[in-house]
Amino acid sequence: MHTYNIWERLLFLPTHVDHHKLTNSLQGKTILITGASSGIGEQLAYLLGHLPVHLILVARRGEKLVAMKQEIEKGSATVSVFRADLREADEMEDFLTFLHQQPGGVDVVVNNAGLSIRRSIWDSLPRYHDFTRTMAINYFAPVQLLMSVIPLLKQNQGQIINVSTINTSLLPLPYWAAYQASKSAFDTWFRSVAPELNGIGISTTSIYLPLVKTPMIVPTAAYQNMPAMSAYHVAQIIAKSMYTKRKTIMPWWLIFGQLASIFGRGLWEWKAPGILRKRGK
Repeated sequence: MHTYNIWERLLFLPTHVDHHKLTNSLQGKTILITGASSGIGEQLAYLLGHLPVHLILVARRGEKLVAMKQEIEKGSATVSVFRADLREADEMEDFLTFLHQQPGGVDVVVNNAGLSIRRSIWDSLPRYHDFTRTMAINYFAPVQLLMSVIPLLKQNQGQIINVSTINTSLLPLPYWAAYQASKSAFDTWFRSVAPELNGIGISTTSIYLPLVKTPMIVPTAAYQNMPAMSAYHVAQIIAKSMYTKRKTIMPWWLIFGQLASIFGRGLWEWKAPGILRKRGK
């Protein structure tokens, strides 16, 4: 488990999970976690595995999901696993059919699967697929999934939890066009439909995260020494939101970044090209 240094302890305040409230809120319910085979999804599955719940875990790595099922079911939870790449139309359809066959439907959906790409626009010119594949998993897949299961969630007065990023609230940065556009697209869609969902009894929660120590950030060398949340800490935040039903969760300091993005936009757009030229980027 990632141990926080002094800066991380200041940036990422501890989260206390009331396990009595969590158990009472989730007992007997079915919880779907996408991107469940590593990082945040894996940690959340193990955290909830001590509760009397039914976990549905979906990810691309089937062997890892089977191993997780065997380990988690030593506790109180029952686990169903489904290997699927949700970017693929036929695999998504098979998964949706599987969900609609579940007795009692689905009570909580944790939209966690995602793809991050950091690449200069110059390096991206021959790589249009960078944009199609990030949109496929970060936007189109969760939209299709939720549009299919909303009737199940309405029936159960359920909850949708979207694992998002602080980038959707800040100025767009160079090198992140594919990632930020796709995450912002789903964040906008989700916030747009949230009032309609809330009106029929479906709770919605958006969790805006800073950098998180997961396998997804390993390819970016610059991230290795930057402050980052632990995946387990994020799992605690997600679990707590399952009984608090808070609509929005974000770091305490994000408001300052939002203000800087508003009032510093002109300065940034004026200075950024010169900074990048000096770096030869």
